[in-house]
Amino acid sequence: MAPQHGPRRARITFSDSAAKQLEQVTSEAGIHALDRALVVVSVDPEVGEPIPGDTAGPYLREYADEVERVRLLYWVTALKTVVVVAYLEV
Repeated sequence: MAPQHGPRRARITFSDSAAKQLEQVTSEAGIHALDRALVVVSVDPEVGEPIPGDTAGPYLREYADEVERVRLLYWVTALKTVVVVAYLEV
């Protein structure tokens, strides 16, 4: 019998501005908090709340973890295989 695997995770990538913000996260607690938030979004890209706005796409979503104090703005590719983080707060 073949081993069963969990659901496939979306790949996380960062916009240029989010990559610059990521470079500024230097504390171990901040890195840990961000890592946890990214895992949540990669497992379930629909977890964030849609941000109302232009219907031309991409459709932005916001995920906020009040306990870890992390906020991500992101969009998901059409096949839901890649999550592009546009903005992050830690």
